[in-house]
Amino acid sequence: MAARLFHVFRNNPFGRETLLQSIYFCKKVGASLLVYIPKHKKFSMHFENDIVQVDLDNSYLTSPDTALKNATDVTEKMGIKAKFLDPKHYTTSKLPVIQPNFDFMTCPRSISDLSSKIGLGYLGPRVKRIIESARFPVLITSPAYKEWDTLAVFSDESAKAVNALMLGFRISRASGIRLDVFPQMEEGSRESYEKIIKDKNLQKEISRRVNKWHIFEKGTLEEILYEVPHNALVVLGALGHSILKDIAFGSNMGKIQSSLPDNLLIAGPNYTEPNTSIPSWFPFL
Repeated sequence: MAARLFHVFRNNPFGRETLLQSIYFCKKVGASLLVYIPKHKKFSMHFENDIVQVDLDNSYLTSPDTALKNATDVTEKMGIKAKFLDPKHYTTSKLPVIQPNFDFMTCPRSISDLSSKIGLGYLGPRVKRIIESARFPVLITSPAYKEWDTLAVFSDESAKAVNALMLGFRISRASGIRLDVFPQMEEGSRESYEKIIKDKNLQKEISRRVNKWHIFEKGTLEEILYEVPHNALVVLGALGHSILKDIAFGSNMGKIQSSLPDNLLIAGPNYTEPNTSIPSWFPFL
């Protein structure tokens, strides 16, 4: 069964660009596209250990009579057939319930609490909670449609940060693109990073999938980010509850967003490889 990417459609030019990015990602990795056209400003996502209420801004309800046609036109012109989700279940407060039994989710670029809301409305803190709770990675798109044909994985020497490397391998296998790895040795050493790789039995996958290692034992995050190709999908690992502090070597996501125009794919602390069994709590759509 093909992997599925979940996309919330916004019926305006920014929403069109985000949808184009989701379509491009699906075509690159061989995933199917599941599109939700909201009829309400809020919906609920039920995870194993958390329930996240997503609050949308008014732009998501723009011209509801044309939303389905516009989304269908975009997908058909890009040569992909999307499935459109019509939620069947609601909370007691009558919020649509989206069950997170898909493999990827797209969110707009702006995820900071002080955003101008060029995104899923008030989704700054919600994105953080989705990343923390989800077993799937979250695709944070560039504001305008931007193709990628390289992979750049950011991972430090901590055990949980290997999630980013595992996700990078997954995208590499699906797309046929080898990846560049950007490890930073803030508190550890190259030896400690190599030990993590050995303990996880990743040597074969690394020799098969990694194009180049960019070793930075010193230097600021800004200096490191300058080395990231402009046409890369950047894969990050989030370590825990302080997402904005834990992503990418203790720096905040705002710094990464302001420095990189690339699309970002984020694996949270609960990220699960797709070849593992689906937990019994996962309901079906």
